Order: sequence, then C-alpha cells, then structure tokens
Amino acid sequence: MKLLTKQLEKRFAQIGSQVEIEDPVVVAKFFNPSGAGTWYMTSYDPETRQFFGYASNCCEWNDEWGFFSLDELAICRGRFGQSIERDRSFVEQPFSQIEIF
Repeated sequence: MKLLTKQLEKRFAQIGSQVEIEDPVVVAKFFNPSGAGTWYMTSYDPETRQFFGYASNCCEWNDEWGFFSLDELAICRGRFGQSIERDRSFVEQPFSQIEIF
C-alpha cells in the first residue's frame, strides 16, 4: 500500500506546517497491522520527506509528538513481513477529537 498518495500530499500542502499549532488537524493515520504503533500525521515536508505528528505505542507514557521519516515508515516490516499501512477509512479531524487507545 502506498502510504502517501498525491491527494494526501496536496492536502498536507494546503494545510502547511502545524508544528506549533495547539490542536492540529490530523490528515492521515498510519498503523502497524501486526503489532503496536499508530502514527497521526499533521504535517508533511516533501523536501525532507518528513512527517510531523503524534506517535502512539499503546501506552500514554510512551506516546509523543515528533518527526517521522516517510522512507523509514515505508521500509519498516513487522511480524510476518507486514508493512506499515495507511488507514483508508480515517477521516481528517482535529487531534483533540481522536481517541487514542
């Protein structure tokens, strides 16, 4: 599965950087289908191929805001060789409305 589509890239460009925004809009959600790990992406820089967003590793004490490489997410493999996937049913929304499990 392609993590970053042309449509998503366009949407990230429209929104721009949200690094300093208190309640940013989450544009895309990526997840590890074979284990822990969910990424809520709020910004993307096409020059560096870096996302900014919130990473959840199943425990609030371990979750954090930060930068994530598109290339590293694309090559990451979990159990059974499964790759990171994009949640195609995810609807863009402010971070404050997302329920982190």
